[in-house]
Amino acid sequence: MKQYFDVIGYKCKALFCKRLSFSATVFGSEIGKYAALKPNARFYGSQIADYSYIGRNCLIQDSVIGKFTSIADGCNIGLPSHPIEYVSISPVFLVGKNLLGKHFSELKFEATKTTQIGNDVWIGSNVLIKAGLKIGDGAIIGAGAVVTHDIPPYEIWAGNPAKCIRKRFDDATIQKLIDLKWWDWEDQKIRHYASLFSSPEAFLKEVESCQDF
Repeated sequence: MKQYFDVIGYKCKALFCKRLSFSATVFGSEIGKYAALKPNARFYGSQIADYSYIGRNCLIQDSVIGKFTSIADGCNIGLPSHPIEYVSISPVFLVGKNLLGKHFSELKFEATKTTQIGNDVWIGSNVLIKAGLKIGDGAIIGAGAVVTHDIPPYEIWAGNPAKCIRKRFDDATIQKLIDLKWWDWEDQKIRHYASLFSSPEAFLKEVESCQDF
């Protein structure tokens, strides 16, 4: 019953917020004040922080999404698993509700685990991400990738199964950005440095020279 009230509550909120599509379906979730959901997105049991958005026709469940993260259309994040080591992979043998409405037994199995998407991540269209994975800050995932392993910060992955293509920056720059955590700054501070975002070197140099800002 709570799910229905959550859905209705979201629809009412979407009527007055242009960042939230009315056609999206949301329940059991937290949406940042400045986050956005595009048409037909489905967002279940998840969290999304400020300045992040979810594209059209995405299905995201049991996931925590950081700030400034861009998720393109058609992504499926938090894909549940089946018990491949059991005699049967069917949910009718597992504890909890299932689509078929039938139980032969109630064996314990954790079908979904929380998926963690970091800050300033870019996920291309039609990406599939297995439940329980961790996508590091600043990572990029190419369109159509199937992700079955954790992705470290500031790496570019693509393919099926997804593999590392290269790092975005050298190790020293990556570590400085990770330590800096600029995405947690107040808006005023971000705006102060925003004109330098096109050059990581200039940005980091300026930040290091203005530590008292």
